[in-house]
Amino acid sequence: MTTELFYLLLAALLTGSLWIPVVVGYVRTRGPLTSETYRVAPTDRLPDWVNRANRAHQNAVESFAPFAAVVLAAHVLGFHTALTVACAAVFFWARLVHAVVHVSGFGQFRARTVVFTIAWLAFVVDAVAVLRRAL
Repeated sequence: MTTELFYLLLAALLTGSLWIPVVVGYVRTRGPLTSETYRVAPTDRLPDWVNRANRAHQNAVESFAPFAAVVLAAHVLGFHTALTVACAAVFFWARLVHAVVHVSGFGQFRARTVVFTIAWLAFVVDAVAVLRRAL
C-alpha cells in the first residue's frame, strides 16, 4: 500500500466515524429513540456542539470524495512522489485538526477556516501534480 492510499484509508476512517459524536449528542440531549421519535424526528433545540459536530461530519464527507478521486487517479497512473505523499499527509492531518476545532467551537485565529484552507490547498496541489502527470 502506498503512503497516499494509507492516508486515504485514514481519511475514510475519520470521515466514517464523525457521525458518532452527533449520535452521542442526540442521545444525551433527547434520550434513546422511541417508536415515535424514530418516525418523526424531534425538533427541540440541540446543544451547539452537536450542531457543530453534524456540520463537521458533513464537511468531511464533502471534502473526502475529491481527495479520494485524486489519490485513486494517482494510484492508477502509478504516480507516487514525495509531493503526493506530503499532500496526502497534510490533507489528512489538517482534516483531523479541522474536525477537532470545529466540534470544540474553538474560534481563535479563524482556526477552522485556516485548517480547512490548508487541507484544500494540499488537495489542489496534489490534483495539479496528478493532472500534469496524466497529460
